[in-house]
Amino acid sequence: MDAFSSKPEDVLQRTVDIAVEKKRSLQDIENFLELDRCITFVTQNNFKKVALQFPDELLWCSARVVSFLSQNTSARYFILGDTSYGSCCVDEIAAQHADADSIIHFGRSCLSPTTRLPVLHIYGRQPVDVEDLIKSFRELFSQSEQHVIVLYDVIYAHISDELEKRLQSTDNSVLVSKIPHRESFRKESGITDQTDESAPSPIHHTEEKENVTTHTVSGREFSLPTDHDVENFSIFYIGAESLTLKNLMMSLNKCPFYTYDPETRTNRRETLNVNKLLMKRYYMIERAKDAGIVGILVGTLGVAKYLDIVGHLKTIMKKAGKKYYTFAVGKLNVAKLANFMEVQAYVLVACQENTLIDSKEFYQPVVTPFEMEIACNQAREWTGDYTTDFHDILPGASKHVPMPDSPLRETDVSLITGRLRSNRISDDADLGNNDSAVVKREEALTVVLHNTAGGFLADRSWQGLEAELGQTAVQDVVEGTRGIAASYTHEEGTPV
Repeated sequence: MDAFSSKPEDVLQRTVDIAVEKKRSLQDIENFLELDRCITFVTQNNFKKVALQFPDELLWCSARVVSFLSQNTSARYFILGDTSYGSCCVDEIAAQHADADSIIHFGRSCLSPTTRLPVLHIYGRQPVDVEDLIKSFRELFSQSEQHVIVLYDVIYAHISDELEKRLQSTDNSVLVSKIPHRESFRKESGITDQTDESAPSPIHHTEEKENVTTHTVSGREFSLPTDHDVENFSIFYIGAESLTLKNLMMSLNKCPFYTYDPETRTNRRETLNVNKLLMKRYYMIERAKDAGIVGILVGTLGVAKYLDIVGHLKTIMKKAGKKYYTFAVGKLNVAKLANFMEVQAYVLVACQENTLIDSKEFYQPVVTPFEMEIACNQAREWTGDYTTDFHDILPGASKHVPMPDSPLRETDVSLITGRLRSNRISDDADLGNNDSAVVKREEALTVVLHNTAGGFLADRSWQGLEAELGQTAVQDVVEGTRGIAASYTHEEGTPV
C-alpha cells in the first residue's frame, strides 16, 4: 500500500513492515553477551542495584537477560534504553538517577573513560570465520616485508588472542592490538580505579619504557620498538564501515588502511580520500575563525573530564575575543540548532565517535574541540595531524599547546571572506558592560563591538509570544471543530 496518500481511510488502514530481530535461544544469549562475566562482576563486588544499558538493537533480549541475572544473583536490575546521547557512551547520569551502584554496558562502546560508577563492558561476541579472515589477510599482505598493525571493532575483540597466535607465529612484523578489559571502579569501592582523573587519557596516548613504545589509539593498545614509527605500518581493520573506522583513519591518517568485513567476508583497501576529508575539516576551522559568537554543545555527560574541556574552550575563546553560549541539547538535529540564529559556529563536546559529524545540512558549521582550538590558539599550527579525542588537548596532555599571552599576529586574512581578521587577545573586563567600547591600539582608535544576546533580541522583528495581560477581550465559549484535518464535519459535502 502507498505510504503517502491523501485519503484519510488509506492513512488509517496503512500497514508498515517492521524488520524483526531473529530471536536466539537463552544459551546463545549467554554466550553472546557473556552473562557469566556479568554474574562474576556482580557477585565478587557485592553490588545491590545494577543498571543494564542496552542499545536499541539489543533491547529485544533485555528482559531475558534481567530474568537470568536475577535468578543467579541477589542484586536488583533495571534497564537503561534510549540514552540521551550516543548509545556507545555509558549513561552514568541516568543510572545515578535510579541510585544504581554499578553499570553493565552492552553492545558497541567508544571506550571513553568514566568516573562516577563501576562499569563492566560487554561488547558481544560476534561470530567470525577465522580461517577466511587469515586467508584474506594473506591476500592483502602477500609481501612479507610489510609491517602491519591489526585493529578491530570491539565486537570482534574475543578473537584477538587467536589472531595473535596464528599471525605472529609465521610473521613477526604483524602486531595485534589489544582492548583491555574495560572495568572501571570508584576508589571508595576498594577496587583498583582505572579512570583516575589525574591519570592520562586511555583513549590516545603513548608511553615509553624499556625500548618499547606503547601506543593507545581509540582504546586499542599496541607496542612498537622505539626505533619504529607508526607511519611506517599498514593498518588491517576487522569490521564494517563505521564511525570507529573513520576515526581511526583520521587519527592514523598517514597509514594505508585495509579492511575485512566478517559479515560479508570481503576485504579491500580503503579508498577514502583522507586528504580531501582533512581539507574539509580545515574549511570548518576557517569558518570557526570567522565566527564571533560560538555555541558550545554539550554532547555527553558521562565521558571523564567533559567539564574540563568545556572550561578550556571557554578560556581560549574568551582570549580569542569570541562570545560563547553553552547548550545541552541531547541528540543533535538541524531544527534544534536552527533556533539560535545569532550563533555563527558550534563546537561539539562528545565522545570520540560522535564528535566528528558532517554538518553540511546544518545552517552553521559544527566543529570539534581540536578544530576550535586551532581556530583560537595561534600557537597551534595545522600540520595534518588530527585527533578526535578532546583529552589530547587538555592541559597536561601529550598534544596540549599553551595559548600565548599576546597575539603572534595582529591581523589575519580570512580564506572564506577575504577580509582582515583581528587576532587580538581580549579580556571582557576591559570592555565593561557596554555594547561597544573604544580602545587604543598602536596609536589608533578602534571601535570594538561587544554585543550581547539582549542586543540581538532587541533587533529582532519578532521576539516571541507576548502575554498582553488585560488587553485581550474575554470571549464566550464556543463549540470547536470536529473531525480530522482532511474532512471536518462542518465543511460542505463532508459526510458526518
